[in-house]
Amino acid sequence: MITEEKKQLRKTIKEIKKNFSELEKKKQSKIIFNKIEQLAAFKKAAVVLLYWSMDDEVFTHDFIDKWWKQKTILLPSVAGDVLNLKKYSGFRSMKKGEMFGILEPTGDDFTDTDKIDLIIVPGVAFDKNNNRMGRGRGYYDKLLSQTKAVKVGVCFDFQLFDVVPVEKHDLPMNMVISSL
Repeated sequence: MITEEKKQLRKTIKEIKKNFSELEKKKQSKIIFNKIEQLAAFKKAAVVLLYWSMDDEVFTHDFIDKWWKQKTILLPSVAGDVLNLKKYSGFRSMKKGEMFGILEPTGDDFTDTDKIDLIIVPGVAFDKNNNRMGRGRGYYDKLLSQTKAVKVGVCFDFQLFDVVPVEKHDLPMNMVISSL
């Protein structure tokens, strides 16, 4: 039954997102990243894992561009059912990924997950208990279970609920930051 609940919630969120322009999503994203910059965990972090956002996600491109020269910024690269991590070294080092057509960094894999200080995690929906519901492929659940880094979920205000359906393998965030 949880699978059905998740499926329905994903569908609902997808419909809600259609009501928000790219400009509005970018404005809300800026609010979110201004909050992240104030976090002690971010200020102390030397290695930050982010994601290169898709059109329907909290927009990360400007934030990555702002910080990649001061901090080691890692981005995921999809290989089958696994997320490999690669260091971001500027927009010119990006290429279109094979799985989803999302830009991904080129170069060597970053395998020392113990060195990651902070992970900024996308999601379809989050709840007030820091639970996250992703797109259903489990990429982040596998990755997050391998690190002790601070996990910060990011979402637009309409993606934050009192409760989202969770299963045993769904890992909670340390905190969730929305545009509210």
